[in-house]
Amino acid sequence: MIRVILPQHLRTLAHVGSEVTLELDGLVTLCSVLDAIEARYPMLRGTIRDQVTQERRPFLRFFACEEDLSHESPDALLPDVVASGKEPLLIIGAIAGG
Repeated sequence: MIRVILPQHLRTLAHVGSEVTLELDGLVTLCSVLDAIEARYPMLRGTIRDQVTQERRPFLRFFACEEDLSHESPDALLPDVVASGKEPLLIIGAIAGG
């Protein structure tokens, strides 16, 4: 069971609480988690990553175990504690402005 914490604007769009849980078969990568989120919550397609290029949207960051995974390969394995559900994957909405 994978735990994912979404930012407020995505929670509102998907009509969910702060944390969603997902069952994944196979390797637990950022790409497989995002695929599962988009399959379960189709209204989030295109909000976390571009639908054509599959690149992370600007102003969204991915964190696990206090590490920024935003620039890691989407096919890299997530840490074991995330894959086991002990720690969540965080999708954070960055704040910009001056």
